[in-house]
Amino acid sequence: MTQTPLQDSANSSPASAVTFPDAASTSSLTPPVAKKVPHARTHHGDTFVDSYEWLREKESAEVVEHLKAENAYQEAVTAHQEPLREAIFQEIKGRTQETDLSVPNRKDGWWYFSRSAEGKEYGIQCRVRARDTGNPVADWTPPAVQAGVEIPGEEVLLDGNVEAEGKPFFSVGGSAVTVDGNLYAYAVDNAGDERFTLHIKDLRTSELLPDVIENVFYGVSFSPDGTRIFYTVVDDSWRPYQVKSHVLGTPVTDDEVIYQEDDVAMWLGFELSSDRRHLVLGIGCSEYSETRLLRFDDPTAALTTVISRDERVLYEAEPFLLEGPDGEKSERIIITHNRNAVNSMVSLVDPAELSKPLAEQHWSTVVEHSDDVRVNGAGVTSTHLIVSVRKDTIERVQVMGLSGLGTAAQEPPVEPAFDEELYTAGVGGSDYEAPVIRLGYTSYFTPSRVYDFVLPTAAQPAGELLLRKESPVLGGYSAADYVATREWAAAADGTRIPLSVLRHKSIKQDSTAAGLVYGYGSYELSMDPGFGIARLSLLDRGVVFVIAHIRGGGELGRHWYEDGKKLTKKNTFTDFVAATDWLADSGWVEPSRIAAMGGSAGGLLMGAVANLAPEKYAAVVAQVPFVDPLTSILDPELPLSALEWEEWGNPITDAEVYAYMNSYSPYENVREVAYPKIAAVTSFNDTRVLYVEPAKWVQELRNKTTGTEPIVMKIEMEGGHGGASGRYVQWRERAWDYAFIADSLGAVELLPGAGLR
Repeated sequence: MTQTPLQDSANSSPASAVTFPDAASTSSLTPPVAKKVPHARTHHGDTFVDSYEWLREKESAEVVEHLKAENAYQEAVTAHQEPLREAIFQEIKGRTQETDLSVPNRKDGWWYFSRSAEGKEYGIQCRVRARDTGNPVADWTPPAVQAGVEIPGEEVLLDGNVEAEGKPFFSVGGSAVTVDGNLYAYAVDNAGDERFTLHIKDLRTSELLPDVIENVFYGVSFSPDGTRIFYTVVDDSWRPYQVKSHVLGTPVTDDEVIYQEDDVAMWLGFELSSDRRHLVLGIGCSEYSETRLLRFDDPTAALTTVISRDERVLYEAEPFLLEGPDGEKSERIIITHNRNAVNSMVSLVDPAELSKPLAEQHWSTVVEHSDDVRVNGAGVTSTHLIVSVRKDTIERVQVMGLSGLGTAAQEPPVEPAFDEELYTAGVGGSDYEAPVIRLGYTSYFTPSRVYDFVLPTAAQPAGELLLRKESPVLGGYSAADYVATREWAAAADGTRIPLSVLRHKSIKQDSTAAGLVYGYGSYELSMDPGFGIARLSLLDRGVVFVIAHIRGGGELGRHWYEDGKKLTKKNTFTDFVAATDWLADSGWVEPSRIAAMGGSAGGLLMGAVANLAPEKYAAVVAQVPFVDPLTSILDPELPLSALEWEEWGNPITDAEVYAYMNSYSPYENVREVAYPKIAAVTSFNDTRVLYVEPAKWVQELRNKTTGTEPIVMKIEMEGGHGGASGRYVQWRERAWDYAFIADSLGAVELLPGAGLR
């Protein structure tokens, strides 16, 4: 957390003024007051006067002083929470094995893994050479690597602690290694604005190549021959719009633009196909997409389009070689798509079909459409198809052999079996030639596990799950101390909203506990079950933690998402209130002791429900909150704005969308009512949700509230959308959020027998 001297923040800036009495009471503290500079915004005959738009001037000394004053006020108001913050931080630290390592992952002739060390903020990327004995499963069994113990032949690729030294921020936005293992590329952000500098290291000499590329976006890949590196560039509105190729040893100014996407509402990305024969470009929005392929074996080849965006199909495509009954391999493309399939399905197509009009093409069904199963994606190894699906809100993995794929002889899918009802299982990595795939597994109270799943064979038709690691949790943690259940809230329109309800086992159903409702509900993202060490500190203080799987997310298929976007977006907000009502009526909590928390688009949710039902919450924590969405989306020059039209609608061209957004946008709808305690947590360098949104919102809340509860803004002056970098700093940020909630709910003491042991 940025520490700002009180006297520095309270100097005589005309923008802000803040005083700090000696008394412990916060009621006499005066919050910063930003000056009002009326700015009229007129669209579709409606004029909104925004008095705080001037706070957008990031380079203004007056704005910076105001933000410092906000931090100083927040620090004064919450100073009494510091012992609780420190206690939660120590609990997080005490449960975390600080000197640890990841399970090695094989790529070509090396095992790659990362180490962490006690007292160090960042991970250390390492590798050790692999051996080939001729036994496929043995060759893909990770070496025994011990935490804190270097093994013979171990090489350090990148020590984040060395790289971050003297820097205000450090984050890696992508890395890649050549097939021969000689060159290592990594992209670094030292500001938090998610604009990276790409470096290339010769691992034979540990020397950096002179090739340095500035302002790249996430993701880098070498060509299979190692002579080129591919990267993405963003435009002025922070939209990835170019994929470029750099030939090693040549001037960066000569880099070739492989493809440029000029539609401001489309996102661009790339990856190598699983067999590394193609560069696969993905262009799309949330409603339709386009895939373009570039062959590596033909230097003269041009990009080819799988399905034109004009067909308005949302899909992903993976080219590969499929062996036929005659033993010959031929080019095929696996397509995961929503063509006549709202929940998506998987089809197999001969590339020759793509030259025909779409309606005349022949596609073979591999995974048929289901109203109950959402197909998320599919990929291939040299022997198997791997499919990610979501059923009954839970993400699952299925595999089937490539033999007979898309025909009557197709093999039935095999799904690794797990014991728990509420869990998350996903592919954590796979190599085209490997006999195993790497799976990640977690649940609310099972720490993350890494499995290798041995792919099914005739001799072993069910495959085999091999547990490689379960992340250790220290401090006497026992999953048996906690309970997770699936409950259902009823929305006003009768829709059943799934809830995940987490609590300490000692909590009694006597309507006395405190509660926290967490939600997101946008972009078809699902709030999947996952273990969180920090969350235990709230549960141990008697807080019942409810995750509301509201519409706008993806938990119950594509319809669940579509019923919470654009002109149905308000379902997201009312679903969250319904979840809150369920908790208030559940018998677990005292209704006056409920808080709400959400971040980014979930921060918009927080602003909306604070306006809708402020009386239902004792406190609201809005993390990097998108609380001024109409202003942002009305300006396509702002970062990511045009890309948001497929999520919220386009209020520039559509008067109905404008009116609908205007009716729920948190900033425009602050009203004269008693608001609860509110904390807006943000970062100065956030590119996704600009700091100005919570800065304006907080001012308007203070103007309108008829209550006396403090409304504060905590701003990390050197962080990005994810906050500050460094694990200890991030633990302290989470401790700040949870201490604010626990203090607001009167849940500061540990339950008997709970806590570190």
